[in-house]
Amino acid sequence: MAFQILNFQWLVGLALLGTAVTYITFTRSRGGRARKASTAKTPPRSLSPEKKQSTSQAAPSSTDYKDVLPPPRREAMLSMKSNIPKTASEQISEEHVLRNILPMTQNYETAEDGLYTSMGISVKEVKEMGDLPDYSALSGVPLPNAYEEFKIEKALPRPYRPFRWNYHQTMSLKKLETDWWVELENTYKERIAQRKGLYEKHGKEVLDWMPGSELACKELMEMVLQFICARYPQYFSIRDNRILVNKILETEQDIRAKHPLEILMDNVPEDFAITLRDDKTGYYVFRAGVICSSLGWNVGTKIGLQLHEIHKIVPDYKEKMKFSMDRFFTKMPADKPIQRGSWGLEIDQPLYMPAGHPHEKLRLSQNPDLALDDCFLRVDWQTLRRLPISGAIVFNFKALFTPVQEFRDEPKVPALIAKVLRGGKENLMKYKGTWHVEHVMLPALDKWNQEQEDNGLIERNWEVTTLDEDPWFKGWEEKWHRQQGF
Repeated sequence: MAFQILNFQWLVGLALLGTAVTYITFTRSRGGRARKASTAKTPPRSLSPEKKQSTSQAAPSSTDYKDVLPPPRREAMLSMKSNIPKTASEQISEEHVLRNILPMTQNYETAEDGLYTSMGISVKEVKEMGDLPDYSALSGVPLPNAYEEFKIEKALPRPYRPFRWNYHQTMSLKKLETDWWVELENTYKERIAQRKGLYEKHGKEVLDWMPGSELACKELMEMVLQFICARYPQYFSIRDNRILVNKILETEQDIRAKHPLEILMDNVPEDFAITLRDDKTGYYVFRAGVICSSLGWNVGTKIGLQLHEIHKIVPDYKEKMKFSMDRFFTKMPADKPIQRGSWGLEIDQPLYMPAGHPHEKLRLSQNPDLALDDCFLRVDWQTLRRLPISGAIVFNFKALFTPVQEFRDEPKVPALIAKVLRGGKENLMKYKGTWHVEHVMLPALDKWNQEQEDNGLIERNWEVTTLDEDPWFKGWEEKWHRQQGF
C-alpha cells in the first residue's frame, strides 16, 4: 500500500491540487464499477510522480542513486537567528559529503563530528545548533500565521472534496499551504485519547523507529511543535526551550523525557512516516513513524522497506510509477513541500484497520439495511516535505470523516462523485474499495444532483469534470464558517 504509500499510498497519491507553483506532476487514477471489492488489503490511497524528464539535468539512473544527494541547505544556517555554527559559511563539496556521509543506521549522537547528513550539514554543526533551531530559516518554509480566532471546541476541518474527472489524469501538485501543515479540529481530545489507546494496545504496530532515525525524529518533533505554537498560540507554547504547555489538554510535558514520536503521539493527532536515504544505494527507506490511521496494513508490516516494496500491491506501480517516484525522492528540495488529498467512502469511521480487522468484512457485501446516515467520506489530507537538517522525507496525513449527507447542498459534488463511481477504471476502484456502499450512495447522489438542478443551484446536464474550486466546491468558505461560527 503506498507506504502502501503509507497511508503510504498516500505517497503515490500525492498528486492533488493543480496550480502553478513548483510543478511536479503525478499520475493517478481512480474510478469504480459496481463490483465486489477485495478486502484483504485496502492500503491508504496513493501518490505517483509522472515520468517526465527534466530539461535542465539528466535524470539519475533508475537503478543507481548512491551518488545523488538532495539540494543542500548549508547556506540556510547563516539565516538563523541564533546558534549559527562557526563553520556554517564554509563551502563543502558534494564529493566531500558523499565520502563522509552519515550512515542511515547510525545515531548522530554517537557519530564522528566530521560526518555529514545528506543536506551537507556536519554532525558537529547539528550539535552546535542545539534544540529547537530556527527551522523556518533552515527549511526555507515560513512559520504559519497565528490563527487567533480559532476555537478548538468548534473547529471543523476544511471541507476537502478531492474528486477528479477524467479518471486517467495528470495532476499538478500545489506547494504546501504553510498555514495548514497541521490542522486541528474539534475531535482533538477524542482523537488523542483514541491514538494513545491504540499505541498502548498495539505498540510497535502503530509507532516504531529504527537505529539511525534519531536525528530525523527529533527534527520532525521540533518542527511540528514550532508550527503549532506559532499557529495556535492560544493553546500551545514552549517554556525554557523544553516544556510544552498544552492548554487544550491542560498538560505540561518535558519534550526530552520521551521519544520524539511519543511526544507527537501525546499532543498532535496526525500520522507521520519518516523515510531516510540509504547511504549505500541512495534509495529511501521507511525507518520511523507513528501511524494510527492505516487501512489494510500497519507500521510493523512496512518499517524497513524501500518505496517499491511498500507499494508492491499498488496497481501499475512497478510499471508506471517506480522510476519516477524514486527519482522524485532523491531530488526533492526542503523548501518546496507539497500537499494532496485522497478519499474513500466508508461505513462508520474506521480509523485504524490493519489487515484482518473485523471491519474489513463490511466491504465484502452490500448490506440491504445500510443507512445513509452510516456512510462517511474519508479524506486523508496529506503533505510531503524534506527535513532540512537530516534530509529525511516525511509524509504526514490525518484522516477526516464527513457524513455523506453534507454533499446534498454542495454544488456539483454529487454528480462528480457519481461519475467517478460509475465510470472509473475497474481495477483501481476495486483497490479503493467503495462497492460496499454504492448501492446506497448512488441513488442518493442522483437524487441530490436532480435537486440541485431543479433548484437552480447548478445548470442542467453540465459536463461533469473536476471542479474549478478543486479540492473544494463553490461557496465552501461560507458554509464552513457558518458551521463553525467563526
